Amino acid sequence: MSKKWQIIVPGSTANLGPGFDSIGLSLNLYLELTVSLADQWEIIHVSDHLPQDIVIEEHLIYTIAKETAARFNKELPPCQIVMRSELPYARGLGSSAAAIVAAIELANLVCELQLTIQDKLNISSQIEGHPDNATASVLGGLTISQMNEQGIVDTIHVKDLDASFVVFIPSVELKTSEARKVLPDQLDRSYAVRASANANMLAASLISKDYERIGQYMESDLFHEPFRSSLIPNFDEILCAAKEAGAYGTALSGAGPTMISIIPNAIGDQFVFTMKNRFPTHEIILTKADHQGVSAKILNDVLT
Repeated sequence: MSKKWQIIVPGSTANLGPGFDSIGLSLNLYLELTVSLADQWEIIHVSDHLPQDIVIEEHLIYTIAKETAARFNKELPPCQIVMRSELPYARGLGSSAAAIVAAIELANLVCELQLTIQDKLNISSQIEGHPDNATASVLGGLTISQMNEQGIVDTIHVKDLDASFVVFIPSVELKTSEARKVLPDQLDRSYAVRASANANMLAASLISKDYERIGQYMESDLFHEPFRSSLIPNFDEILCAAKEAGAYGTALSGAGPTMISIIPNAIGDQFVFTMKNRFPTHEIILTKADHQGVSAKILNDVLT
């Protein structure tokens, strides 16, 4: 008999404006793996969002799962993995972080690593290089995080945000590595003080669930959006149209090119209808925060 597992990981948005590399929010858009032990490696993609031509040795799930097992002196056994994803690649919705978190969970299950939540936070954030998307995918909800020089993550976890979120997904990709190239190496001190104060106010507003202020400070970023906005299709138009239609606020989702609005629950359907008519070239999706984070279960015992 051989076990078969299901791993589900939420996607995420990061930054929410000035919360640069530290604030993450999980969304109810998911990456799903169905895993069983096998004689040789096989990874099957069954979603349009996933590429079809990646060799096993270069696949992110394989490389991260193998690396995670090796950290604990374990050898990863061959698996068959069926992948489904609602997360478009390189659009700012945490697709790579979700894959990293899924791969860590895969190694945890098949190698019986018995990882703690803190282990998962540390390993995923170390691999990502920053803790925003990764912590949100591990924990669910909203996370405000810091990773020290030793790679240890400290997170404040905010649950039950009473709002909806709308993502504006353009047809173009924007890799985070490319979006980082336009950022300045240094900021003037007075400019940095204002940017930091805005980030502090966003974090405080999120913790206190002051939605008007959340929207205000989402739109007050000075760390990255002023430098990236020219890379984003319809950036200014979406910002203005969303506000006119009742959004609390709008910001880049991660490094972009997707944008995200936080809106009152009551206007969700009408808001999406209005935005779809206004921006027909974008995929516009109404979402909520995911509150579970990464989850795994044994599906059944299957004959080998």
